[in-house]
Amino acid sequence: QVQLVESGGGLVQVGGSLRLSCAASGRTFSTYGMGWFRQAPGKEREFVAGISRSGGSTYGADSVKGRFTISRDNAKNTVYLQMNSLKPEDTAVYYCAAQGFGGEYAYWGQGTQVTVSS
Repeated sequence: QVQLVESGGGLVQVGGSLRLSCAASGRTFSTYGMGWFRQAPGKEREFVAGISRSGGSTYGADSVKGRFTISRDNAKNTVYLQMNSLKPEDTAVYYCAAQGFGGEYAYWGQGTQVTVSS
């Protein structure tokens, strides 16, 4: 099992940037595919970006392509989400998650709030 703790959220103006971090503990971090999700008020949780165990493959939602970048440092047991050109619609609680052996996202952090003001 893996424990996940997000950090780096906050209040930022439109067009600004933030970098979220997700620190993992527990079993070997490099055995997990990782992802970022978000949930805005009154909306369902949605996928933002994912990264393979080695970091060699990444993928993201169309809404964030060209603006958000997911990366990981397996030596530091950490996955990152660099968010640039932020928009008000990016306001949400952001969660990191780790994939279980079946490929589903089985382990979740507590979330970090990102608020983009116009």
